[in-house]
Amino acid sequence: MTSSIVSLQRAGLTLRSGTGQVEILKDISLDVAPGETLALIGPSGSGKSSLLMLIGGLERASAGRVTTLGHDLNSLGEDALSRLRRGAMGVVFQSFNLIPTMTALENVAVPLELVGVSDASARAGAQLDAVGLSARSGHYPSQMSGGEQQRVALARATAPRPRLILADEPTGNLDGVTGAAIIELLFDLSAQHGATLILVTHDPELAARCSRVVSLRDGRIDESQPA
Repeated sequence: MTSSIVSLQRAGLTLRSGTGQVEILKDISLDVAPGETLALIGPSGSGKSSLLMLIGGLERASAGRVTTLGHDLNSLGEDALSRLRRGAMGVVFQSFNLIPTMTALENVAVPLELVGVSDASARAGAQLDAVGLSARSGHYPSQMSGGEQQRVALARATAPRPRLILADEPTGNLDGVTGAAIIELLFDLSAQHGATLILVTHDPELAARCSRVVSLRDGRIDESQPA
């Protein structure tokens, strides 16, 4: 599908461990359309997060082909992959991954500066306002709650106006009420930017909010169906 924003063709991932080679993903073929919201579900160890890493170029396919945002990821060097992620992808993890020595505003602004945004500080401030944190822009991560830190991470991921947002259990370290608010923000921000959203989750209710659900089991796609 040439119109796909993500396309995997018989992709596999094999990693080395202390006991030898471990096949994590096997024969994955998947196309994701622009603007789609896709949930990746399955039991622990099924390969959900690894598949997200392949799509984002954080792991390299050992077999097959992964094309993201029109780029064959295995043909890109590490610098080119980093530029692609900074400019066109937003990635949100379960852990917040904020820089502890930077304020909320700096955490959001620095990635913008790296892609050459001239008004990085102003845009970072506007994005913090969009996630309800304008009053906390001068605070450091250690001065914020877990929910506030994840809001900063969301602002950082969406401030570059990415075409693709990847989220790996983004509410895993949060309580239920805070997590629900973060999910609302995630869907709202992706919709505002017209971004494709691929989300790893264990929550069937959250998966049902997506336009499509793909289930993995033992490193293979188990089923794919509308939510």
